[in-house]
Amino acid sequence: MFNKDRWKEIIEVLTSNMFRTILTAFGVFWGILILIILLAAGKGLENGIKSDFGDIATNTMFMWSQATSKEYEGLPKGRRFDFKVSDVTSLKENIKELRFVSARNRLDGYQGENNVTRGIKVGAFNVYGDYPEIIKQDPMTITSGRFINHSDIVEKRKIAIIGQGVKSSLFDKGESVLGSFIKVQGVNFMVVGTYKKKSNEGDGEEGQKEIFVPFTSFSQAFNKGNDVGWMAITAKDGSSITSLKERIITLMKVNRKIHPEDNRAIGNFDLYEQYNRVESLFVAMRLIAYFVGILVLISGIIGVSNIMLIVVKERTKEIGIRRALGEDPWSIKVQILLESIFLTIISGMAGIIFGALFIFGINSLLDAVGPVDMFVNPSVSLGVVLIALIILIISGLLAGFIPAQSAIKVKPIDALRAE
Repeated sequence: MFNKDRWKEIIEVLTSNMFRTILTAFGVFWGILILIILLAAGKGLENGIKSDFGDIATNTMFMWSQATSKEYEGLPKGRRFDFKVSDVTSLKENIKELRFVSARNRLDGYQGENNVTRGIKVGAFNVYGDYPEIIKQDPMTITSGRFINHSDIVEKRKIAIIGQGVKSSLFDKGESVLGSFIKVQGVNFMVVGTYKKKSNEGDGEEGQKEIFVPFTSFSQAFNKGNDVGWMAITAKDGSSITSLKERIITLMKVNRKIHPEDNRAIGNFDLYEQYNRVESLFVAMRLIAYFVGILVLISGIIGVSNIMLIVVKERTKEIGIRRALGEDPWSIKVQILLESIFLTIISGMAGIIFGALFIFGINSLLDAVGPVDMFVNPSVSLGVVLIALIILIISGLLAGFIPAQSAIKVKPIDALRAE
């Protein structure tokens, strides 16, 4: 392999008919290029769709109350009900696999009537009554001040954490925010923090127009008592919220006196189940990309093998002379295999380089024009490149094996007689 004369001969053989060599190499080049582009495109779509989930804890479900659809224990059909704070405690005590159970209440304001004022400025924002754990279920970056803590819950402090969009709407540029007061439906809350979080609108202000206040002070200020509008429930690592969902809903039916077969009374959204569907979709897309790319690559490898057979045929007399002079058949076989591997790897590496340049160009274009919905940062991992290199080496061996076998089967006397 490290023989200088051998490699000189390989270069001479491949450059003796450059046009034929380029056409042969193009099949392998094109196969690797198609494989990389398909995988990068799939990754871009995957990143785009997953960005809609933001940084939210995916092993989470959301649960809310609806009207009952069956009579039960003397209670009528169509009954409206609310969850209670005691239901949160019941879930934590009876289902040990749960990591967080966060009670939530909300005042709708977004795209509705103005519900928040500060001086002469007004705005319509969603206001959430939350517990401190919600920041671990729906992560956000605190840009100044702090988030809700358990002392705020116990002491029912009227404090608020506002988004960057709220800040821009209610405060002048450069104006101090922390320690100031805003009115939510006429109730004063002191701003103790600001946040920014990812959303499907990116980091734009429209995705940050929310206000978070302690659950207890929300309930007190807006006469919610012990009512809970909905819950965010996250399972512990190693447990699936999907597998726990039936137990959670059954327990809530018992607590709220709902018919066991009433499937409409409690609404839920299983984020983990949706996330797994997306994961399954992109696993299938990756398999399809590999399948198509490898099929194209195989067609190129067949082309290499055919050309190597022609090369061996053209060198029949040369091989006969080398055999007559006592050269080992294995040496001739290695020579053919190295020629095949060299041609395959060079053309494949060219495909990888062009693929990398193509991906770089697409990402530069996306940076220039701004984020595109459903398509973010197309890329191919280093592991895929290493797999491609291994495929190239194996492909080169396979492409050269039949021509190499054909070369060593030629008898010297027959080779010398060949025209």
